[in-house]
Amino acid sequence: MVIASYAALVESCTTVDLYEKDVTIPRFKWKSNFKPEFTFLIKDTTVRYQLFLVLRHNEKYNYNNIWINFYSQPPGDTVHKAPYELQLANNERWLGTGMDDIYEHRIELTKPIQLRAGSYHFKVEQIMREDPLENVMDVGLRVEKKP
Repeated sequence: MVIASYAALVESCTTVDLYEKDVTIPRFKWKSNFKPEFTFLIKDTTVRYQLFLVLRHNEKYNYNNIWINFYSQPPGDTVHKAPYELQLANNERWLGTGMDDIYEHRIELTKPIQLRAGSYHFKVEQIMREDPLENVMDVGLRVEKKP
């Protein structure tokens, strides 16, 4: 099941939301061969954009981090693969926001960058040793315009 939320182009004090899509992980067990995909269109090339990974897990998640491969394909280009180790907790607490036993992380994947016009395609693969990776509920991509 895919749950998608698209933010309207509404001005706020600091950013203008452009795109956010979240994909539910089946039975909260993220298999390495399940690679959520995200596609969005850039029309405005006069501003910078920032990409974030959105991750939700419950308190039973076993690790302080997550390793992913992030695949990106700009318009008219080949697929690029980049591994990321993303911190989710320190020794004292989860770094994301929490409600009851669910935690959400919005993790910066890029600094604000200039993007060219066209369709961008992304894919996220978990590359942890545990396969399937349990207690991950959703993974998503958020793209924000930056002033």
